[in-house]
Amino acid sequence: MAPTGDPAPQPSDTPGAPLPADTPIGRIIAGRIAHDGPMMVGSYMALALGHPVHGYYTAREPFGAGGDFVTAPEISQMFGELVGLWLAVAWDEAGRPARPLLVELGPGRGTLMADSLRAMRMLPGLLDMADVHLVEQSPRLKAAQAAMLSRCGLPRPVTWHDDIDDLPADRPVLLIANEFFDALPVQQLVRRPDGLWSERMIDLDPDRPGHFRYGLSPDPSPTAQLLTQRIAGAPLAAVPPGSLAEVQPAAIAIAGRVAARIAANGGAALIVDYGHGLSAPGDTFQAMRAHAHADPLIGPGLADLTVHVDFERLAAAATAAGAIAHGPVGQGRFLGRLGIGARAERLARAAPDGTARAAIATALRRLTAPDQMGTLFKVLALTPATTPPPGFAPVPGFDDA
Repeated sequence: MAPTGDPAPQPSDTPGAPLPADTPIGRIIAGRIAHDGPMMVGSYMALALGHPVHGYYTAREPFGAGGDFVTAPEISQMFGELVGLWLAVAWDEAGRPARPLLVELGPGRGTLMADSLRAMRMLPGLLDMADVHLVEQSPRLKAAQAAMLSRCGLPRPVTWHDDIDDLPADRPVLLIANEFFDALPVQQLVRRPDGLWSERMIDLDPDRPGHFRYGLSPDPSPTAQLLTQRIAGAPLAAVPPGSLAEVQPAAIAIAGRVAARIAANGGAALIVDYGHGLSAPGDTFQAMRAHAHADPLIGPGLADLTVHVDFERLAAAATAAGAIAHGPVGQGRFLGRLGIGARAERLARAAPDGTARAAIATALRRLTAPDQMGTLFKVLALTPATTPPPGFAPVPGFDDA
């Protein structure tokens, strides 16, 4: 999940540091590499994050000041409130369809959904007929979400799913995915001198026992067919040898499945993450530990592993599945168009003291400033209609400022 700047990896041979493979997941990965040969980056990432016993999200508490990173909902209630209002307006403008599903992918501790539900109560009727469904695989996080949402006064119990395909069919979906796609496995491809692309692999380092290193598959990768035809504005054929590009097949597939549901049954989706608007070469595979960048090949299972999201590719997958993609727009601009400035002013007027008012101002800046989360983080909407939803059309006065 959420770094707010470019990766700054630490060296994997820091004197006195534990061996990179000396964690439960590291030993599992090392054993598989020794038996099966070099491992794809995406397989390494999936094991480190999602192993059912030792995976990062299974065994560790990643969120908040005592964890490894802080997400937008944890920074301020304003983020979740505006997301909830956005979903409520989407439901209202669609004609208030019956029995909608309120869905979140990767709900963390449940903070975003809880804040969104509170704001949705401003539109009577929605929560009376909606059912909350959360897509989450970690038993530990499911328990945290259950505790958080038990205080929301929902008319029906929350339902959990391990996969988006398990959601009930033939019902409109109001979906939010905040910092979900960045944690999906990535495949890294390197351009060869012959113009083909080979898979970047992770191997054991024979010169440094207990360490991992990068290498290349000798064979061309079939995943190259998922690359967009233009990378960083240049035709694919013009990308020079040695360039690295990233593809997230799982992210592409999930965006397509969400879009297909919206095209068939109505609803809307909001995808918020950090990444780039145009497909770009470059290594964005990174680790976050104790709110600092770390080497992703050190201590798998002890740090969050992420990549920058390719919003152009997600939008293309959604369009191919029949939905309309809007954006991406920067998170700062999106929240500004929805009125986060006015909401911050109201909260500040009700704050008990100067310390609380300063905290609100700091949160507003972290969420919206270009040098914080305002530009690196982006928002993509999927709807059945071509009309831009709130936050995606220019707002007179705000966009002119």
